[in-house]
Amino acid sequence: MGRTGPVRLPGFCLNRVATRVRVRSPPAVEAKPVSAAKGPGGGEGATAVGRKVMIVVDSSPEAKCALQWALSHAVQGRDTVVLLSVIRTSSSSSSSQHGDESLREMNPRVYEVACNMKKLCHTKKPEVQVEVSMVEGKERGPMIVEEARRQGVSLLVLGQRKRSVTWRLMVAWIGGGGQATMAGAVDYCIQNSSCMALAVRKKSGRSGGYLITTKKHKDFWLLA
Repeated sequence: MGRTGPVRLPGFCLNRVATRVRVRSPPAVEAKPVSAAKGPGGGEGATAVGRKVMIVVDSSPEAKCALQWALSHAVQGRDTVVLLSVIRTSSSSSSSQHGDESLREMNPRVYEVACNMKKLCHTKKPEVQVEVSMVEGKERGPMIVEEARRQGVSLLVLGQRKRSVTWRLMVAWIGGGGQATMAGAVDYCIQNSSCMALAVRKKSGRSGGYLITTKKHKDFWLLA
């Protein structure tokens, strides 16, 4: 049996969301502190600097769900949204690209998907700054974790598919997901990211809402 009541995740915009949690206590979202811009004479000015919220995007419904959740529940007015596209290659080395021209040349199809996601951000949150990045390499999980670390991200949000019983048994058999290729890139990111990482999945059925997974909590139910 779960408990019903309002749950607030510190540092993020969840104060008006009623939640039902299947765990003992809701996960605490630990964001990097917001800093203030320096004014004349070295004093603090009135302009606060927001956080970087990275969302891994692609053409899947799960990625769009993660983006919509982040825009509704996590992203605040002064934040910067980083839309990260991941391209898997056979090469063991990884590279990252930024800027519209470089991204378009790198992979036009992936770039088009990222642009559509960017338009959604501007529609839902016109006040936030949106950046688009791409990384390519062999291992999806490690690439995401490294790019989030390199960009100084405060929160990493990923879409997650509903896993079958067979998949769960496979993860248990290999020892809980130590290998990114077997246990999934999402699980790898949650366990190894230097910042707070969340996996978001739309809850099926009439009840609706989202199932959120973090490093310490699995599938707690967030009504929205």
